[in-house]
Amino acid sequence: MYDAFAITVRTVDAMGEELNRIWLRAHAKLNLALTVGPPIDEPGSRTHGFHPICSYMHAIGLFDEIELRRSETTSYDIRWVTPGGETREVEWDIEGDLIARIHRVISDRVGQELPCVIRVRKSIPAGGGLGGGSSDAASVLLGLNQMFGLKLEQPALVEMAMSIGSDIAYFIDPGFTPPRPAIVAGFGEQIERVETSHRGQVLTLIFPDFGCPTGSVYRAFDSIVDRGAPDCERVRLVVDAENLSDDLVVNDLYPAACAVQAALGPLQKRLADAVGAGVHLSGSGSTLYVLGRVEEGLLQEVVPECRVVYTRLC
Repeated sequence: MYDAFAITVRTVDAMGEELNRIWLRAHAKLNLALTVGPPIDEPGSRTHGFHPICSYMHAIGLFDEIELRRSETTSYDIRWVTPGGETREVEWDIEGDLIARIHRVISDRVGQELPCVIRVRKSIPAGGGLGGGSSDAASVLLGLNQMFGLKLEQPALVEMAMSIGSDIAYFIDPGFTPPRPAIVAGFGEQIERVETSHRGQVLTLIFPDFGCPTGSVYRAFDSIVDRGAPDCERVRLVVDAENLSDDLVVNDLYPAACAVQAALGPLQKRLADAVGAGVHLSGSGSTLYVLGRVEEGLLQEVVPECRVVYTRLC
């Protein structure tokens, strides 16, 4: 267990109007409210099979660290950082990672290679519903735009982001690190930055030893839930509330995530019974969170198999 209350900073080395090296922090997000509509049934359209959403997303103090360094050739170095500070290799093909994909997208867009070394040290778990891969991709996109002096504007950045992932656009908030809270609607491209009183809310994050594949969760959602349009009024109630409370938090994907991972529901119930408070799911899971700080000894007794992080909305 550790605290993730870090303040975000950026450090750069100038090289004329361009930059030689950039260090970034790619923050995770929580879905404090997530409502989901049925998939679009328009064969042949770009959005066929996609689910419209309305969600209240808020960045948290947990982050991945990214370094971009200009080089003659491009290479990617992505590793996990363990709670003890050691590193280990990620379990997937790096060329298929979102940072490599967004690098290719922006290079194709501007018609030049943008050679650099991209080094990522990951603390945000994969398959946890916290948007770690999306946040990394957005940070790399913004960093490359800055480092090579490309001067691409927000609409172009969002368009590139949407070409490879629906969560990435939320994290594209030039001039703001971490990104500001927002109501995210449509397929992730409609972003309304909002002022709320929730910054600083302390959170306890519980990471099970399994993930919830997003595609599987949405397929389960289609099979077990009969829904209308996303409920943006419900989402705005959460945004406008002076204080967050368990009865306000909502996530339409929770039943589907439990269907995909049979251990999730019993784990959530065990936690809720022990802490006497709501235990909520972020995104498509599997990360669970509690509003407030849960005593460490209790969690070690109740969920010894889970990693726990204390953080806050930022």
